[in-house]
Amino acid sequence: MKIKIKGEMSLAQIRQCIYEQLHTMEDRFEVRHADDVTLYLNLTNGAGRKVTCKDWAGKDVIQLCSHGPYIPAAIRFDLF
Repeated sequence: MKIKIKGEMSLAQIRQCIYEQLHTMEDRFEVRHADDVTLYLNLTNGAGRKVTCKDWAGKDVIQLCSHGPYIPAAIRFDLF
């Protein structure tokens, strides 16, 4: 399944668009799970000019990786 979001907008607006599309998938298609999701972003400065992310050494950062949402230690170690 591909989700396309057209036009330049803030990350908060993009987050909301993604949320709404996932909600639609759950309601309309009754999908509850996905595996290996890749999200590509064309980053801009708010005026249409492309920008890149840099690390502390000034090198381009082209990828962030997640292994799922943060799980609090209390849940992970069954301490609650």
